[in-house]
Amino acid sequence: MDKLEEARQKINEIDKSMAELFCRRMDAVKQVAESKQALGLPVLNLKREDEVIKRNTKYVESPELRSYYINFLKYTMDLSKSYQHRLLKGVRVAYSGVPGAFANIAAKRIFPDGIPVAYDGFRAAYNAVESGECDCAVLPIENSFAGDVTQVMDLSFFGTLFINGVYDLEIMQNLIGLPDASVRDVTEVISHPQALGQCDEYIRAHGFVKTEASNTAAAALAVAQKGDKSVAAIASEETAKLYNLQVLERAINQSANNTTRFAVFSRIKNESEKDRRFIMFFTVNNTAGSLGAAISVLGKHGLNLRALKSRPTKSLSWEYYFFAEGDGNLTGDNGRQIIKELKEQCSSLKVIGSYQKEIMLK
Repeated sequence: MDKLEEARQKINEIDKSMAELFCRRMDAVKQVAESKQALGLPVLNLKREDEVIKRNTKYVESPELRSYYINFLKYTMDLSKSYQHRLLKGVRVAYSGVPGAFANIAAKRIFPDGIPVAYDGFRAAYNAVESGECDCAVLPIENSFAGDVTQVMDLSFFGTLFINGVYDLEIMQNLIGLPDASVRDVTEVISHPQALGQCDEYIRAHGFVKTEASNTAAAALAVAQKGDKSVAAIASEETAKLYNLQVLERAINQSANNTTRFAVFSRIKNESEKDRRFIMFFTVNNTAGSLGAAISVLGKHGLNLRALKSRPTKSLSWEYYFFAEGDGNLTGDNGRQIIKELKEQCSSLKVIGSYQKEIMLK
């Protein structure tokens, strides 16, 4: 046997082994996809990909081959993502509103392969996941201009779902109207109360009459159905396209910093030692120093508290639950010790969120 034939035989044997390893790898990828579906996690995880490339490249000693191996890894991960996308095409994602609403836009950007399912209100979308009708829900928890979405906070406190990811969506409000309309034709604007508030200066400057709608997409639909050039909506550019309307004027919200934080809710709790953010709810006894004692536990263990907010429990007058969000990990031995010490100070405690970092949606 000459050297060429010998080399080809080695390649054939290696290819057979690689085919077996490839099948094993894709089986593991399938398990990853199933876990992501249960946890309400998207396919794309750039941080994880960078970690894999950095770690595995060390196994290749030859500098000449290392760059080829990096390309091999990237191609293999692209195949894995493609397989996950195919497996996750049936994921049902609940949101509140109608097609074109900002929650719908967020749901489609987080889960591009999922099936967005519209519900009338936050509670209906939340309950759809609790009942198993949907796999996860994308719901707003805070807006940089309007503040907390208190109804979603209450659902989180009293409900059974967990937050496994938080995503930021920049909100740009636009004046949209009929294809043959102009700003000069408009006398009335329709939108969600928050959107109207965000654009109040613009509305007052033009002397428009304000009409409230359940959400921005519903406002756009109303404009399309009325067919009246004097009526416009305040909504996103995507919504304008959806209802065959045109943008009459862009970016009319007075604050350039207008971002909504959306959380992904699922039935299964995500726990990883790589997580760096947490969300919890707790109540404390109505005694002097009880709240301070609970907060001091977090500080003692080096956890940074980013937000602390209170809401009435609604069960008894003047009793409150607390929403706490911060930097730190609550898994492993240290996390269990933190939880143990917190429970000694709290009358109830529920950790509902654990994730690596907040992600800005593009």
